[in-house]
Amino acid sequence: MMELHQFRHSAFCLKVRMVLQAKGLTYQVVEVTPGLGQLNVFRLSGQRQVPVLVDGDVVLADSSTIARHLEAKQPEPPLIPVDPQQAAQVYLIEDWADTTLARAGRSALLQAAALDSELRLALLPEDLPTPLRQVMGDLPGGLLNGASEIIGKAERVELLTSLEQLADLMQKRSWLVGDAMSLADLAVAAQISLMRFPASAGAALAGKGVFGLSDHPRLQPLFHWRDQLELSLLEKDDSAR
Repeated sequence: MMELHQFRHSAFCLKVRMVLQAKGLTYQVVEVTPGLGQLNVFRLSGQRQVPVLVDGDVVLADSSTIARHLEAKQPEPPLIPVDPQQAAQVYLIEDWADTTLARAGRSALLQAAALDSELRLALLPEDLPTPLRQVMGDLPGGLLNGASEIIGKAERVELLTSLEQLADLMQKRSWLVGDAMSLADLAVAAQISLMRFPASAGAALAGKGVFGLSDHPRLQPLFHWRDQLELSLLEKDDSAR
């Protein structure tokens, strides 16, 4: 059985889980503790970042590399269109989601967590010792001003504009490229999960996210699209197990 070494709340790990679910593949999740747990990841892959997929003798890092491996391993249903023009669109959207959207979304989440102790605690690893959790929860927001200023006003406006355009688009269609689910949909859906966490994130995080984005009226169709997409994948995953 394949093993996915991950951080639970990593958007890139969520992207890989969604690809695995879309393909109906059986896999086992190995939660990695930041810091010490990454030593095992390094021994496996020669680097410390997750996700890392172990498929027999093959060990792969990077969500895009893993997605392409899974596409070759299980071609159905295809997540990269056969049509070259549509495939190019999928690659461009995936790259935008994994870079520009990922950076802005991660910065916005860090800012929100710096100012919201409840959100900050929910994001901490579950196996973190209780005394350390208490220290992190009790830190006053003023001590975290550096983190709270990571995303500037201009970048936040640009992020909101992009998300509003996506929300408008997804009210008119089901998929970003063509008439079927693709890697573009999964890459975008994974990243916007950091802005309002889906039910799969657990009770402590579900529905929480970045104030001003998670509750923005214009963005609700986008989050609804993401939730429906993930729900369909979870149902497929349950039937495959």
